[in-house]
Amino acid sequence: MAIRWPLRLCAIFCLFAVATFPCASAQKPSDPWLTVSAPKGHSNGKTVVLISGDEEYRSEESLPQLARILATRHGFNCIVLFAVDPKDGKICPNVNNNIPGLEHLKRADLMIILTRWRNLPDDQMKWIAEYVESGKPVIGIRTATHAFNLKNSAFQKYTWDNKTTEYEGGFGRQVLGETWIAHHGNHGKEATRGVLAADQMTNPILTGLDAQSIFVPTDVYEVRLPLPGDSVPLVFGQVLESMEETSKPVEGPKNSPMLPIAWTRTYRGTAGRSARVFTTTMGSALDLQREGVRRLLVNAVYWSLGLEKKITPGLNVDTVGEYSPSPFSFRSLESWKPGKTPSEM
Repeated sequence: MAIRWPLRLCAIFCLFAVATFPCASAQKPSDPWLTVSAPKGHSNGKTVVLISGDEEYRSEESLPQLARILATRHGFNCIVLFAVDPKDGKICPNVNNNIPGLEHLKRADLMIILTRWRNLPDDQMKWIAEYVESGKPVIGIRTATHAFNLKNSAFQKYTWDNKTTEYEGGFGRQVLGETWIAHHGNHGKEATRGVLAADQMTNPILTGLDAQSIFVPTDVYEVRLPLPGDSVPLVFGQVLESMEETSKPVEGPKNSPMLPIAWTRTYRGTAGRSARVFTTTMGSALDLQREGVRRLLVNAVYWSLGLEKKITPGLNVDTVGEYSPSPFSFRSLESWKPGKTPSEM
């Protein structure tokens, strides 16, 4: 026997569905990327392109979740890109020379990148270079400090260890503020407690955060001090004795001084316009389980886009749907078989 729902109840349910779940009507099964649109009628008109592609920190898990938060909770239209194996169309972070869909950057208002040592072909890399030099904002997460390891590329200057004086350190150093140097904390053994910069407590990106907001299992990355240009440290990384949140800080030079793990700066591209840049060396998929890390990133999105007046302590940064991320680790190529296509995400 069919159940007849009252018209008012049907209307209420439809309104709830529209307000709660992102619209994925733009996603096609054949698309090698993931489209996460804002709920119908709730878009703020801004498009964010999130670029994943690292072998260790599970950006293929964290960035779709961040996109869902940005779309569902805040009205951003998001497109998530992945390292894709061209042989079968499946996501495979160990394939370091293929991230389809980078042409979406042409209409992006913000690029969020978490890649590691990608060797992209020129016809893909050109979209990133065009975006970076346009003066539009950039958010770099964790291994984005060493996002590219290009070989014989027309865009060689962006590679992580570029030696030319005018672009030393490539994309990481020149755009984000630092390239890869080394692990400062003992990787996988010494976790990180975030210490908010005392002189930046009124910075809009730190809105809603306090001394207990940030703990992550990822270790502190080494950076050179002072950070270049107009960089402003927002969060410092206190190296802990173990992977437990309650563990004590390591004594000695690892915490004296503490190194920044989140900062802002500007980058002037070849188009002559200065872009707002936010960088954090936190950012494994496990880190995104922490409310403080999600809040820091969401606040940074608003700030990067010049929307800092919309940041409030009560911004909703709850995860959307089930989120059970994998621990950070390297995996063999075989362990990714069978994988998922982007549309299956």
